[in-house]
Amino acid sequence: MNCFLCGSNHQTPFARVESFGFPLVYYQCDRCGLIFQSEKENQASDLEFYESTYREIYQASEEPTAKDLWVQEQRAAHLINLLRSQNMANCIRVLDIGASAGVLLNNFRKTTDCDVVGVEPGDAYRAYAEQNGLQMFPSLDALIESTPERFDLVSLIHVLEHLPDPVGTLQTIRKELLVDDGILLLEVPNFYAHDSYELAHLACYTPHTLREVVRQAGFEVISLQCHGVPRSSLLNLYLTLLARPLQDNSQKPLVQPGKNVRFKRQIGFLYRRLVQKVFPRQAWLPLPDGKES
Repeated sequence: MNCFLCGSNHQTPFARVESFGFPLVYYQCDRCGLIFQSEKENQASDLEFYESTYREIYQASEEPTAKDLWVQEQRAAHLINLLRSQNMANCIRVLDIGASAGVLLNNFRKTTDCDVVGVEPGDAYRAYAEQNGLQMFPSLDALIESTPERFDLVSLIHVLEHLPDPVGTLQTIRKELLVDDGILLLEVPNFYAHDSYELAHLACYTPHTLREVVRQAGFEVISLQCHGVPRSSLLNLYLTLLARPLQDNSQKPLVQPGKNVRFKRQIGFLYRRLVQKVFPRQAWLPLPDGKES
């Protein structure tokens, strides 16, 4: 098998875990340091899994839950505030890939009055978004086949870790969907603070490997934020990245190796355990009443 980031076929077993009753093996690429599952061994690497099974396994319901919708609302507010702080919120056309129930798109539509489009493979979630008047597609291929007008901003929020070809997907977005000076918005779990090992997480990203995936796809990183919104005020559970397409992408950059990944994760989780013990209410913020499930 080849690394999702650099293509190397040299890797070392990194962790053996269980997720939702499925045994998982994560490997570390000996060349770039990316932590990833074997696509052949994984149970969640095909489109059919995300059409219905994914939500049933993760939250025991195909339909959006109160907790899920609340989390999406908090994330949407945080992401739009981040874009405003970078003077990037005034978009004309926005595409959200892995749009879930369409909460982020709805927030864009309300706050910036832009045209919004979503891609969501989950049948029930896509139907929920369509009921709110959002234009949705079941797959990226279906969207591209519709020959859409290009977008000013393309977002993938907690999507990249599910993809077996993250570099190729981002290249497709840059070449076929994003305007030349458009914005790429990504958010993924932070391997140095988040549990990360999950059935549907084909790759685990550190700040370094996330930057490298974006660089290999032909983008220039504008900012990378570590934070805990909306689940923690002290733990950097998530990585949010903003990038623009490189104007000169004629020469693909060399992949820079990641170092001391295991040690950094160990240090990160020592800090996490300390914070949880000393500041339990700030380490994990409570969900509002009625949003526990």
